[in-house]
Amino acid sequence: MTRQCYYVPFSILLCLINLEKALKAREYKVSYVTVGELLKSLGYSLQVNRKTDEGSSGADRDRQFEYIDETVLSFMKLNEPVISIDCKKKEPIGNYKNAGNECEFQKNAPRVKVYDFVDKELGKAIPYGVYDIAQNQGWVSVGISSDTAEFAVNTIKTWWQQMGKGHYPNAQKLLITADGGGSNSSKSRLWKKELQTFATHTGIEISVCHFPPGTSKWNKIEHRLFSFITKNWRAKPLISLEVEVNLIANTTTQKGLRVNAKEDKKQYEKGKKITDEEMENIHLIQSDFRGECNYKISPKCTIYFLTEPNTEYCKIISPDLLGNNTKCTMTDKAHGRSNTQSIMNLCHNCIFQH
Repeated sequence: MTRQCYYVPFSILLCLINLEKALKAREYKVSYVTVGELLKSLGYSLQVNRKTDEGSSGADRDRQFEYIDETVLSFMKLNEPVISIDCKKKEPIGNYKNAGNECEFQKNAPRVKVYDFVDKELGKAIPYGVYDIAQNQGWVSVGISSDTAEFAVNTIKTWWQQMGKGHYPNAQKLLITADGGGSNSSKSRLWKKELQTFATHTGIEISVCHFPPGTSKWNKIEHRLFSFITKNWRAKPLISLEVEVNLIANTTTQKGLRVNAKEDKKQYEKGKKITDEEMENIHLIQSDFRGECNYKISPKCTIYFLTEPNTEYCKIISPDLLGNNTKCTMTDKAHGRSNTQSIMNLCHNCIFQH
């Protein structure tokens, strides 16, 4: 019998030796090498744990995926923006080991700290991303404070100002796909309140679809943006916030992914409470199907009451449009005439109400 030599990990070798001892205790004369060969002939091999158990599937899990897909397609057909959002893993700032391999001269690998204790002065970086599905473009705000709903919506606002508004100048609605937990949780009151502020500020109706529990890996941003960011900074210590922002902003792919990034040094307060009264002021409409996961928030209507009696002007005005040279045509309902005047002058002569 010809024996084949093959590599056996030390941990497996110990197991084979223990099996040999157990068999010899039962008066079987066999070596650990033979035990290994017999196990291999019976179909045994080294195996690792497989992550296949996703927990309970939840009610209407498949139907929720179908609903999200249908909603995304309907928005994209109308050339309305669709974004995927999420917060990437927090990264300690400093000379710490970063996973992956990079080509270097032999024995010239970067020297990093042995222990990954967080530097109290530098802290951790919190990358929150927005991925535009149609444009294949991403925006990442790198925070240093806390992953809160206010930080999440502020990142969406920044994306809209820096990238979204230029691609969708005539947008009437925006669809957000997100997982159901974290700062953008479907149960978060602050998340909905901040979205209301954003909707009113831009005059855009915000629709939100949350993925079922345990399925965040299916969120587009995970494998179309975050995975490539991780590849781009592999084996590179994130020694400063600026280095991390630059590595994110220089992430590209062969399919044309473009990423913009900016640091967000604002301090976000954790644990903000939203009262029932504040919730009642949110223009939230739940979908007929799983309304807790699928809903939309419409802008508040801005009504101007001029000092002239019996004259009422009603129109949704985006505050980004306010400016000394900005003109807005409004209809005088009481007299049926058209009146064009500067919004800034109008604000000085009227009472602004929501």
